[in-house]
Amino acid sequence: MSSTPVAVVTGGNKGIGFAIVRALCKQFTGDVYLTARDPGQGQAAVTKLREEGLSPLFYQLDIKDLQSIRTLRDFLKEKYGGLNVLVNNAGIAFKVADTTPFATQVEVTMRTNFFATRDVCKELLPLIKPHGRVVNVSSVGSVLALERCSQDLQQKFRSDTITEEELVKLMTKFVEDTKNGVHEKEGWPNTAYGVSKIGVTVLSRIQARMLNEERKADRILLNACCPGWVRTDMAGPKATKSPDEGAETPVYLALLAPDADELRLQFT
Repeated sequence: MSSTPVAVVTGGNKGIGFAIVRALCKQFTGDVYLTARDPGQGQAAVTKLREEGLSPLFYQLDIKDLQSIRTLRDFLKEKYGGLNVLVNNAGIAFKVADTTPFATQVEVTMRTNFFATRDVCKELLPLIKPHGRVVNVSSVGSVLALERCSQDLQQKFRSDTITEEELVKLMTKFVEDTKNGVHEKEGWPNTAYGVSKIGVTVLSRIQARMLNEERKADRILLNACCPGWVRTDMAGPKATKSPDEGAETPVYLALLAPDADELRLQFT
């Protein structure tokens, strides 16, 4: 078993994820795994970084496939005995002009951005070593979406005592309400991506609270962050930040010093 520290970035083959891998390869002392659903795209991204003189490793991961997550989990457990840094970056967003029915957009977006990210956390958080760092990439879209929710929903999402089970029920309700054409009546905004990222942010608060209660002595820090408006396939060419600039906050949180604890439970 290797004693080398290890970092894993989901959705690492392009955009912000690719930039996070690049920065970690330069700043993290250990092995950095770029993961992607498509092996061809993932290997191509690794080749590009190696041409820059960096040394990323590739592992195929489809976050929507529980068996794929568990295969990665078993590999990390067997080779490294755990995980030091996890960056949950993988996510999707439909374009504004997309004509896919809204209920379908919601189902697909929630499945990837919230439910699949939750699955990754369920399988990999138990592997996080003492002083480990977990970064869930959320979005300022979650803040804007929350402001457009009903007061009742806002109160539930902002609760300091909300449980993971309660959050999952709310996210499931959003999917069902859109299928039934009653989501606006039920207090939801018209944004699949924004609500999915509310889920990621609130899930991060719950997970950080649990880690603080159950593994306090291990000083694991879990944070959610907004990388900003970044020029990617998702946000388009008019965005104000480059992918490398968008990677700055996630990388900062992934590399917080062992004695840091001021950012636990935070959305940055």
